[in-house]
Amino acid sequence: MLRWGIAAAAIAALLVVYLLWWSPGPKPGPHDIIVQEGSTVASVARQLEKKGAIPGTARTFYAMARIFGSGDPIQAGEFAIPKGMSASSILDLLQHGKPLQRLITVTEGMPSIVVAEKLATNRYLTGQLPQIAEGSLLPDSYSYERGEPRAAVVERMQAAMAKTLAALWPKRKPTCPIGTKEEAVTLASIVEKETGKASERRTIAGVYCNRLRIGMKLDADPTVIYPITKGKPLGRRIKRSELHSDDPYNTYAHPGLPPGPIANPGKESIAAVLDPAPTKALYFVADGTGGHVFAQTLAEQQANVKRWYDIRRARGEM
Repeated sequence: MLRWGIAAAAIAALLVVYLLWWSPGPKPGPHDIIVQEGSTVASVARQLEKKGAIPGTARTFYAMARIFGSGDPIQAGEFAIPKGMSASSILDLLQHGKPLQRLITVTEGMPSIVVAEKLATNRYLTGQLPQIAEGSLLPDSYSYERGEPRAAVVERMQAAMAKTLAALWPKRKPTCPIGTKEEAVTLASIVEKETGKASERRTIAGVYCNRLRIGMKLDADPTVIYPITKGKPLGRRIKRSELHSDDPYNTYAHPGLPPGPIANPGKESIAAVLDPAPTKALYFVADGTGGHVFAQTLAEQQANVKRWYDIRRARGEM
């Protein structure tokens, strides 16, 4: 009888251990937990108990972790604990799993003012937002962890741009009168704003390089808009007074490049101005399909503009 009693007690103990450590966890979930730097198994166990993520108590979780766990330290970061995860799997996730990472995306041609707004209103980031120079960020999707400083995210974006420029600059062709990396980013930002078609980037870059080479004004609408909106959409037609404004960014009023970028250009637009398409075109205008038609002479351009206006009138846009 005694032997049977001991066996029954052992089986019961093993069952309790299984239920508390290896069996699926509580039904509610998933659970989100933030582990601070330097947290211990004991402190994290208390968080897990409060969240309802583990069967039993923080004490039982801690005891089981000491007996059955690896002894490796808990990682800092944010972790998503799936519904029904066992206590043993939770410990393994916190010790060896990947902290949850979130993404923030900077699209090609996004101005720094919009990037700053995205970072400032992101509730998962912390700290002050530094000033972000226009054109200093490389458009891409960037991962970040909850609680990460905003300044650290900006630094990564700027480091990516610096790395891209360092890789592309030595490959530049002598076909565009661009003297510095900063000038390349400035012209690339204009190209980025002028077209959404990847196939046109190098040709539009070629047109602007031709104009720069002969001292002809760029006459780029996005440079007129930039001082008004800091790169955000204008939402209306450009006024004649704005085309004639003396603002240094206005390339209708001033020859050469504007004082700086008007957006954050992507890698492909930077590559386009460093290796523009061979073209004799000096002009381009929208063709009504989302692209542009190019011209070598003013007469050709005027005819193309007339066709574009006819399209707009037929659409009721003029």
